[in-house]
Amino acid sequence: MPHALIEVRRNWSVDEEIAIIDAVHEALVTAFRIPEGDKHIRLIAHEPHRFAHPPKLPDPEYLTMVHIDCFEGRSVDAKRLLYREIVERLAPLGIPGSHVSITVRDIPTSNWGIRGGVAACDVDLGFDVTV
Repeated sequence: MPHALIEVRRNWSVDEEIAIIDAVHEALVTAFRIPEGDKHIRLIAHEPHRFAHPPKLPDPEYLTMVHIDCFEGRSVDAKRLLYREIVERLAPLGIPGSHVSITVRDIPTSNWGIRGGVAACDVDLGFDVTV
């Protein structure tokens, strides 16, 4: 049950925003093998002056940061696959891979409260996080 936050520095159409969210979700399903219906993703479009970028970035309007909080246990290979999948799935939207930054924060299941306030370590999640 990863939680993802996507930050962009331009306004996209509603359909494009949905496509960006879906691209990240599909990458999570593929790389982390989460259930299709496990979708916890937010997208924030910042005003450009509120989202600094490296001065030599050729197309700063396409700068995209993806932050993913997830249960600990995913392998480095699963994370590598996730990074590739996100970049590849955002490319058709015109977002250059060089403009995508992804962070993954592994959090112990004891630090997640889910399903009515139960520690995730005490719940049968219904999927394996050790991929």
